[in-house]
Amino acid sequence: MAPTAPPPEAPAPTEPGDPAATGAPGSSPAPLATGGAPRRERRAGLTVRGRCLLAGGAAMVVSAIALDERDLVRIGAFVLLLPLLALVVALRSRRSLQVGRTLEPARLEAGGAGTVLLRIAGGALLGALRIADHVPDAAGPADRYPPRFTVHRLGRRGARVGYPVRPAVRGAYRIGPLRGRGTDALGLAEFRHDLLPADRLLVLPRVTPLTGRPALTSTAAGRGAEGGSRPGPGTPDVLIRPYRQGDELRRVHWRSSARRDELMVRLDDRPDPSGVTLLIDRRDSAHRGHGPASSLEWAVAFTASVAVHLLQRGEAVALVDESGDTVGDVPPGVTGADAVPPRLESLAVLRPSASTGFTAPGPGPGHPEGVLAVLGGTAPQDVTALVSAWPRGGHAVLLDVDSWSAATRSRPASVAAAALRRAGWHATVVTSDTTVQRAWADACGTPGLAGATG
Repeated sequence: MAPTAPPPEAPAPTEPGDPAATGAPGSSPAPLATGGAPRRERRAGLTVRGRCLLAGGAAMVVSAIALDERDLVRIGAFVLLLPLLALVVALRSRRSLQVGRTLEPARLEAGGAGTVLLRIAGGALLGALRIADHVPDAAGPADRYPPRFTVHRLGRRGARVGYPVRPAVRGAYRIGPLRGRGTDALGLAEFRHDLLPADRLLVLPRVTPLTGRPALTSTAAGRGAEGGSRPGPGTPDVLIRPYRQGDELRRVHWRSSARRDELMVRLDDRPDPSGVTLLIDRRDSAHRGHGPASSLEWAVAFTASVAVHLLQRGEAVALVDESGDTVGDVPPGVTGADAVPPRLESLAVLRPSASTGFTAPGPGPGHPEGVLAVLGGTAPQDVTALVSAWPRGGHAVLLDVDSWSAATRSRPASVAAAALRRAGWHATVVTSDTTVQRAWADACGTPGLAGATG
């Protein structure tokens, strides 16, 4: 695992091998106004030292003229012009700066580590350049203490600095804006400038590798009780696919591997050609906990892992919420593993819903009839609505939300599971201690994997 972001007081690391930048923390730009009308900052001007020198030079010139001291007039004029020349140099440095930001990677999983690289180029710096990049607290560094750097000079290839980010929660984060404050060598003039606008960092839900497939009630002719397709005439007895890193060697089909001259592995069961509808309950009232340890985040991580697993098996996957609305859009014609990125993107930005009940009308046009529902706190009327919307049944994974927070008490998930089983559904109850892999193994009825950790 990559190290977490350094504390605000510590300097953020620079890229190795770059002598042009130092990681010593510099003075941060003036803080943003937190309320009311935004405060308008002075973009360029004299520092306190420069204004004092300007006033002193003007006083010296006036006094020298009154005393008829020509040499003192020359000295006063030099002192008077020095801060003005410094201001011109500061303005020129501001216009010649070229700054770029790179997010590596542009998308990462929740809990993963990434790096933000800043590249600064332009003319020679005659003074120090202090830059600060504003990053949300949830993405790693605290927004109150943004990553700060001091650049003293620019080489031929400019300067490069970087800092780590490690967001714990999925979502879309704004990285930036990047603000700079430059001064001349004597500290007489300065400029403040928004060097870069904000960029978007997409944090995807964490995905756990899964195997197998849970039982779904028959929804169409020709499908068995396990939800898989029955072999017909001309269908091979063994389904195989190319070996992927992480596959168990016991699943390698050596005869097919020898024939194709590459490793092939057996599929445990046949992909369902009709696909699966994944229903995720995102009602805020149905979940407990906060942040990455909330029941909603567990439900999203489980749904993401299942969606990736089924798509990589070649099955069609529709993603809906408790109201029947489609979660995200997949471009037409994009199926299988190619549909994984848009599915993960839609789950990354999924937000809680203010609705309080189930209003899903059942499978929509073009959606598979087999359903796998990931449910939060479920009331009796929710069970009734779910069974009415999907009369042919399905599989429900019910979260015992009380295990995520002891502060509130709701109806036990086992009661809703029993009601769904009586209606012909398959039901699996999970708690906050249940890993995604174990919940999937329980749903698939494979006790050998039930003790695995995700």
